[in-house]
Amino acid sequence: MNIRSLTRGDGAVIGAAVLLFIASFLDYFSTECDGPAEYCDKAPSFNAWEDTDQLLIVLPSVFLAGIIGAALLVIGRFLPEGRKLGPVTLPQLGTGLILTSAWGAVWSLMLAPDGANVSAGAILALLATLIAAVAAFITPIVPALGAPLVPAGGAGPAPYGGQYPQQGGGYGYPGGPQAGQPGPYGAQPGQGQPYGQQPGQPQAGQPGQPGPAQPAGGAQGPAGGAPDPNFQPFWFAVPMARPLFPEDGSPQPIAELAPGTWYLAVEQRGQALIAQTQDGRRGVLQDTSNIQRG
Repeated sequence: MNIRSLTRGDGAVIGAAVLLFIASFLDYFSTECDGPAEYCDKAPSFNAWEDTDQLLIVLPSVFLAGIIGAALLVIGRFLPEGRKLGPVTLPQLGTGLILTSAWGAVWSLMLAPDGANVSAGAILALLATLIAAVAAFITPIVPALGAPLVPAGGAGPAPYGGQYPQQGGGYGYPGGPQAGQPGPYGAQPGQGQPYGQQPGQPQAGQPGQPGPAQPAGGAQGPAGGAPDPNFQPFWFAVPMARPLFPEDGSPQPIAELAPGTWYLAVEQRGQALIAQTQDGRRGVLQDTSNIQRG
């Protein structure tokens, strides 16, 4: 579970769900009273948990639907993209419940019992459900809300070693050689244009590359032959969690790219990218829509 999978819109939904939970314990309606204060203070009031006979289905249709919907939306962010519960994904189901909750909150105020005043619980519930509904609905289409809730760390993009990704001359691994970086690309940070001899062109005399690594380089040949000489490695981040598949075409993901982390694109194959993770694993990122370049 990676909290960096959450977006700012998800944060708004979580905050609204907390507010909705608090509102469920407050008075939803109170009885009108025009008499002396000592009598009005004793007039009955109703909240969703204790007075289900007077409030009918306010508890399940407004409060529980909104809270459960927010939980499903957040849980869905931590699952691999495309994982479904029947015909819909968990975020889609959660968004539907949140919209239902907002609709129920509006109608509960319009159908208030005769002689009842709207209390703080009803007002907070309406605000919370509307905030959650708007955030859940527009987050996928508003870039500001789709940005990671938790930054990658530090001020500005410094994914691995504290430097901004370099765009010219080479891929510029930040911080120089680091433990755990992959041999084929991290072993020669000092050489100019390390991708001038692009992966897929055998380098028989390269030091520090064991023999078994050569088939991996050769395996890239069938995917596109000689790499495009115009391609320049670049850093990128994904807007939401996306799977990274093996280069041999196996359907089982080898890693999951999470928002808020910078990854290195080392090669392009059609619309897909060959991406390298922080721990040195390489694979194919098939969904490259809306990625953020460093």
